Amino acid sequence: QVQLAESGGGPVQPGGSLRLSCAPSGRTFNDYAMAWFRQPPGKEREFVAAISYNADMTKYADSVKGRFTISRGNARNTVYLQMNSLEPEDTAVYYCNARGMSVDWGQGTQVTVSS
Repeated sequence: QVQLAESGGGPVQPGGSLRLSCAPSGRTFNDYAMAWFRQPPGKEREFVAAISYNADMTKYADSVKGRFTISRGNARNTVYLQMNSLEPEDTAVYYCNARGMSVDWGQGTQVTVSS
């Protein structure tokens, strides 16, 4: 069984920080690019950030560039999203997934930014 388990979300005040983790199980993802997506309330899922299989290249949505950092620990096949200077517009359910292969979406982790 191949699964993606997101964690690290929660309530946070504007300007705060969170670190999300994505822990795959059932197979290794060391040879695949990985990405984070998010779905704000009442909106479609959108791209947030991606990282290459060997972690030497990254991409970010304009809305998070300079505030979020994607990384991966290949030894344990885990992908991270460090989120700084959070804004209310960042409120969403955050998901991770692989690029170039078919994997079901996980449950995601809720991030709520409010004062």
